[in-house]
Amino acid sequence: MAEATNGNSKRKRGGYRSPTRVHTDTLQNILRRFGRAAGNDKQMDLLRSFGARDVFIHHSGDINFLQQKVVSVVGTREISAVGIKRADRLSRELSSHGFVVMSGLAKGVDSVAHRAAIEAGGKTAAVIGTPLDRAYPAENADLQMEIYTHHLLISPFGIGENVYRSNFPERNRVMALLSDATVIVEASDTSGTLHQAAECQKNGRWLFIMKSVADDPRLSWPDKFLSQPRTMVLERSEDVFEALS
Repeated sequence: MAEATNGNSKRKRGGYRSPTRVHTDTLQNILRRFGRAAGNDKQMDLLRSFGARDVFIHHSGDINFLQQKVVSVVGTREISAVGIKRADRLSRELSSHGFVVMSGLAKGVDSVAHRAAIEAGGKTAAVIGTPLDRAYPAENADLQMEIYTHHLLISPFGIGENVYRSNFPERNRVMALLSDATVIVEASDTSGTLHQAAECQKNGRWLFIMKSVADDPRLSWPDKFLSQPRTMVLERSEDVFEALS
C-alpha cells in the first residue's frame, strides 16, 4: 500500500479542500484483505475489464470501515419526495444495526443516504467517479470533506486524471464489489444505477430492489434482474439484515 501527501490541499472553487493524505492500493488487495474476494475468477473478470494493468483504489479516511458489513444505497439523481423518505429511513436503520452505508456522493438518493447515515451516528463510505481532489457535484463539497475526514472516501481514479462519462459506470462496478449488498431505491429504465445492479449479479453480491420500484408498471428493468440468484424485492429493512447475517 502506498501513501501520498497531497500538496495541493488549498480550498478550491466551490469550497472544496482535497484530502492531504491519500492512500493507494490495488482493488484485488482490498477485496482480499476484507474478505470479499470470491473463490473463483469473477472478481478477476472485473479487473480484466479495466485492462491489463491492476485497478488502483485511492482512498482517504478509515479503510477499516470495510471490515464491517457494507450496504450500498443507490438510485436516481432525480429523487421523488417519497424516495427521499425511503432512502433516509433505510440508511438510518442500516446504521442503527451497525452496517456501513455506502453510496456514490451524487445528487438524489446518494446524498440522502450519506447524510442520513451521518445524522444517525453511523458510518458512511463514498465511492466517487472523480479523483479525490475534485468534488462533483460542487454542492456536495462540504459533505465530501466530512466523509474523508470522519468516514471513508474512495475513488478508482488518481489525482489529476481526466473525468469522462465512462468514469461513473466504472465507479459503480467498484462500489458493487466493495459492498456486501446493494439496495436500489429509485431508478428509471435508463439509469446508470443499473450498471451496479448488473455487477452485483456478476459477482455474487446481494441485490435488493425496493418494492415500490418492483411494482411500478412503467418500469421494465426490475423483471430482468429479479429472476436471478441473490436478488430480492425489498419490503422491509430486516430483509437485508437477514440476508447478510
